[in-house]
Amino acid sequence: MIIKKVTWLELFYDLLFVAAVSKASHVLLHVEHETLSLETLGKFVLIFIPIWWAWVGQTLFVNRYGQDTVMHRIFLIIQLFFVLIMTASLSVDFDANYLPFLIGYLGLRIMTAVQYHYSHARESGHLRSTARYLGSRFWIGLTISACSLFFDSWLRYAVLYAGIILDIILPLTGRRILVKTPANTHHLLERFSLFALILLGESVVSILAVLQSSSWTGTSVGFAALTFVLIIAIWWQYYDNLEKKVDMHIQTAGQTIIYGHLFIYLSLCMLAASIQLLFLNTLHYDLMLNLLFGSALLYFASTTLVFHVYRQKQHRLGMKTLVLLTAILACFYVLNLVVHVPNVLIMGELALFFALYARITA
Repeated sequence: MIIKKVTWLELFYDLLFVAAVSKASHVLLHVEHETLSLETLGKFVLIFIPIWWAWVGQTLFVNRYGQDTVMHRIFLIIQLFFVLIMTASLSVDFDANYLPFLIGYLGLRIMTAVQYHYSHARESGHLRSTARYLGSRFWIGLTISACSLFFDSWLRYAVLYAGIILDIILPLTGRRILVKTPANTHHLLERFSLFALILLGESVVSILAVLQSSSWTGTSVGFAALTFVLIIAIWWQYYDNLEKKVDMHIQTAGQTIIYGHLFIYLSLCMLAASIQLLFLNTLHYDLMLNLLFGSALLYFASTTLVFHVYRQKQHRLGMKTLVLLTAILACFYVLNLVVHVPNVLIMGELALFFALYARITA
């Protein structure tokens, strides 16, 4: 398999998307009366998914067809403009900024579809067939999402996400075509892991927010230190597995990496928000536990799935190990429900869990 490296323009492209993800994550910080409503949580997910899918669409195109040519750079630079429009529109008041958000999203997806048509005219064999399939099918979801302009209230969002969901499902239904032009696993993992690294930086920002929101007491410093241990453990587990345990020569459509990382990215954003909410005591205790441990469980489950598929056979985790780690996390959660535990100790529990996860798997 040819090793394909991530270009500097791709990294710059990712940075702009991370700004969009960061704004979407801040929706989780809007707490009223110690409650994070299901509406707010749902709004975060609904804002996040189009951002993720627009990024994935271009990432996969570059993975199969991208070459560092002048034309490719022009396509990416135009897309960067649409990223800026979409990012500027993100806020809790999603209705007021719906039009610029839609323009940004549709602009990104249209440019990706056009790139597939451009490649279809230049490629041959299976690469040509894949470009024709994706380039033609993506217009269906785009057309449906564009029709959301003709509706108001909840119907607008129903139509928008009907198009997005169809867009997301199409590669799954066309798997038999896509496996004939397998993704470059090395490039795909490198690109997704770099994006994860930048998202992990959101948790570092949360540590700074903790230290800046109060005087430097033993509690605040201890909380920040334990949070730092948690972040390092996540980094250690993820990237040690990536470097030492993953078989980069596996050739697939890459869909486990793609869809599995949606949940990894969601969990990283939720953890970053949870760190601030936990320290500031802005959420009701039970809700805080649900958000924090739910985020940890989501990260644990999604990374386990992604790495299990691509991990070398001798390094795959056994069922006993998975049950043990799940039981540890569940025990901490139940204990905290029964006994009201100080916030710094809750963070210590999570730091210990992720340290064990890193030690056992890496």
